[in-house]
Amino acid sequence: MKTLTFNELRRIKDSLPDGAIKKIADRLGLTEETVLNYFGGTHYDQYSTTGIHTEKGPDGGIVCIDDSTILDLAMKMIEETDAEQNKKQ
Repeated sequence: MKTLTFNELRRIKDSLPDGAIKKIADRLGLTEETVLNYFGGTHYDQYSTTGIHTEKGPDGGIVCIDDSTILDLAMKMIEETDAEQNKKQ
């Protein structure tokens, strides 16, 4: 289980390259809405939150992640994008 603040999770989502939500969804066989819910979306009535639990508190509250597959894939995409940008410089 991983624990981070909600604001940290949102910063990760905001750092994703264009089209990453769709790529993550396609790679893992999920809907885009499910991936968005993982990063704090609120379509709970129609889609799963994919193993995250939130508690209110400072910095947006605490997020406990049971399954970090989406988070790990997102971090990998961010690292790859950063590496590509560094090569261009």
